[in-house]
Amino acid sequence: MVIDLDETLVHSSFKPINNADFIVPVEIEGTTHQVYVLKRPYVDEFLERMGELYECVLFTASLAKYADPVTDLLDKGGVFRTRLFREACVFHQGCYVKDLSRLGRDLKKTIILDNSPASYIFHPENAVPVQSWFDDMGDTELLSLIPIFEELSDSEDIYASLGQLRAP
Repeated sequence: MVIDLDETLVHSSFKPINNADFIVPVEIEGTTHQVYVLKRPYVDEFLERMGELYECVLFTASLAKYADPVTDLLDKGGVFRTRLFREACVFHQGCYVKDLSRLGRDLKKTIILDNSPASYIFHPENAVPVQSWFDDMGDTELLSLIPIFEELSDSEDIYASLGQLRAP
């Protein structure tokens, strides 16, 4: 399972956020900036369960100098076995695209959870889209996805399984 970071699991801002879960110092061009990070509701429960069911890979178009320390704070249980950052993306038509074929995994058993359709444009049939999240503390999307991913975890062919889920 490939999981995006920003607006999928967390929201980050350079502007102070009163209820930030983390404040991460990030150096940009010689200046240290404080990045304020909010965790999406139920992210801890979601990651814990996904780690029990899947080999989880963090794949973000963000820079490692920001995303790595955020992930260190977010992933206390060590769910992410691999972390991929912007340099692992393909720059395609002005967007950073996550090319799942580069992972060396069976694509019939690979799912990507991401809020940005442009980031999985090469593999839309592998995607479970998620609404972009910024600060709605009443959001339950990650919680509602757990039973879906529990069901998909036994699938030998996620194309068929996701196709059934998408059918009207």
